[in-house]
Amino acid sequence: MTTDAANTPQGLSSLIGEAERLANPHGAEGETPTAVNAEKNRSLYASRIKIYPKLVHGRYRLIKWIVMAVSLTIYYVTPWIRWDRGPLAPDQAVLLDFPHRRFYFFWIEIWPQEIYYLTGLLILASIALFLVTSVAGRVWCGYACPQTVWTDLFIYIERFFEGDRAARIRLDAKPFSLGKFSRKLAKHASWLVVAIVTGGAWVFYFDDAPRLAADLVTFSAPTVAYLFIGLFATTTYVFGGLAREQVCTYMCPWPRIQGAMFDDDSLLVTYKYDRGDPRGSHKKGTTWDGRGDCIDCGQCVAVCPMGIDIRDGMQMECIHCALCIDACDEIMDRVGRPRALIGYDTPANMDRRLAGEEEKINILRPRTIIYIALLFLVSGIMAFSLTTRSAIDLNILRDRNPLFVQLSDGSIRNGYMVKIINKLHAEQEFSVHIDGLDGALLTRQGIASTGDLIITVAPDSLQSIKTFVVLPRAAVNNLENGDADIRFTIENISTGELAINDTSFRGPSR
Repeated sequence: MTTDAANTPQGLSSLIGEAERLANPHGAEGETPTAVNAEKNRSLYASRIKIYPKLVHGRYRLIKWIVMAVSLTIYYVTPWIRWDRGPLAPDQAVLLDFPHRRFYFFWIEIWPQEIYYLTGLLILASIALFLVTSVAGRVWCGYACPQTVWTDLFIYIERFFEGDRAARIRLDAKPFSLGKFSRKLAKHASWLVVAIVTGGAWVFYFDDAPRLAADLVTFSAPTVAYLFIGLFATTTYVFGGLAREQVCTYMCPWPRIQGAMFDDDSLLVTYKYDRGDPRGSHKKGTTWDGRGDCIDCGQCVAVCPMGIDIRDGMQMECIHCALCIDACDEIMDRVGRPRALIGYDTPANMDRRLAGEEEKINILRPRTIIYIALLFLVSGIMAFSLTTRSAIDLNILRDRNPLFVQLSDGSIRNGYMVKIINKLHAEQEFSVHIDGLDGALLTRQGIASTGDLIITVAPDSLQSIKTFVVLPRAAVNNLENGDADIRFTIENISTGELAINDTSFRGPSR
């Protein structure tokens, strides 16, 4: 599959010109090496050309409006959704509670020991992105990427104050005036408001939103909250308002990776040069014989937020927002030609049309089947793990300095830190006992016990208890080579649920 501008006759011409320049590296006759180097520097370090995307109406623009509205609503509203977890638990539906080391997502509560769920989510997101890209190109970039969503919002604000493409170009070309200053000031002030609200919404995910909002207004919130609001507001303002397409082209790694996700059956936003070329201006009433459907109006370029010409073939900058499809369809309606001169197409279908064969869409192919299978596999593993995970957890840390202590009566003592996690939102009692070492006694704070230890753990919390396992002198001979395997078991007295942790007991070698 060809992945550069050589897909079109115009691209071929540019390649020929490049080949001629490479064949004559010292420039044309009369050019000095300095002039050649200056030309190279201009091409390597070209200044940014400001892009003025034109508003277009159509199916894909409507989809982008809907996605933008839904995603922004989810982002801004989610921290304010309440979820009842009981009297002693936070009632915010989505909360990253760093002080208490919890992540709450509606009915799911993730502890630090369960960080592997985050790994699973990242794997799922990656596989889903690979699958979507293989099927329909960079639709994530064109519709749902945060950079695209906020850039769309900032362009909408810019258009509201400065007008559409032609009006913005004229305004920027005008000399400084009070009217120009007031429009620019209103635009940037609105951008700053959106940026600050965006940064504020982000910090609400890390603390109780209503309480933090009140603290922010009264300037009693922690300093770190204001710092992060400023950080996220700055990046939103710069990326969405000023940098825009520069972020996608130069900062995001995905455009450089996407080529590995495409194949000949990937649906990509494509200019169908087999139908559009040769192109040129067209007057009403003249024949279409001997020419293509493209009238070279440039509307596909005018609406592109990346400032590229889709007719130059597949390009790294293209985010597959499909606005060029809406623009071209509108022109085709005006001149009375069929729609979809620019549309979602596959390289394989382009070859089929040129060969006179029937077009077809092949979504289920080896790579997409593998991605789908991996999605189901990882999703199934995560779902099974979530539904079967225990409400208690046990971790045993054995003292390493010293490894053991020999008491005055000849008995051997090892120290252990027992950590019990109660994931329930109610106080629970647990019994702790040991197995595997005959004659050993489990003590806590120097108090011997002939039975199990009873430990009470507060709701949704971790309890650490210092314990000792004492092996009487008469039983020391039970140790083989100075150590033995033992097992700590805790049982929730009310539910009967068990948690087990294996460790070792150390003593003097015989």
